[in-house]
Amino acid sequence: MPDLPEVPLVGFAAYSGTGKTTLLVNLLGIFTSLNLRVGVIKHAHHTFEIDYPGKDSYELRKAGASQVLIGSRKRWALLVENRYGDDKPLEYHIRNLDLENLDLILVEGFKPEAIPKIELHRPSLGHDFLYPGDESIIAIATDAELSADTGLPLLDLNNPQQIARFIIDRYDLNHRYDED
Repeated sequence: MPDLPEVPLVGFAAYSGTGKTTLLVNLLGIFTSLNLRVGVIKHAHHTFEIDYPGKDSYELRKAGASQVLIGSRKRWALLVENRYGDDKPLEYHIRNLDLENLDLILVEGFKPEAIPKIELHRPSLGHDFLYPGDESIIAIATDAELSADTGLPLLDLNNPQQIARFIIDRYDLNHRYDED
């Protein structure tokens, strides 16, 4: 994405009900314990209200996100109304984060965007993989053995520490918290 500061960005792509938000909450706890400053952008396909117990934005913020930005076709928050109701691209939302004060950006949703993504896949849900049609997928996090070799790194969906280590190693984030 042109003209943006170099902040590592990783998306999480999956079908609804796969556990994206649960995983992000766990990853935020790990990253913040390492003194990493993490921003989160979450795409919503519907109108939403934010920041009360039980809502994703509230839970992500309470889990340690330095910034939470959620975008949908009707609104985006940092409590800014989107009068025209059009769906903004991911770059638009990234530009609204305080990038100078972030070490990492995690993105939930925005499946069509060409950003590095980890696909979450639970074979028991019966969904097809996303990776064959999305060259941006860099790894698959799953909770079961896969019947075929994907050619991608496989991560344990139930092991957030392993997924966090994959992200830290991929983006060389070790130096970001070792300095503190």
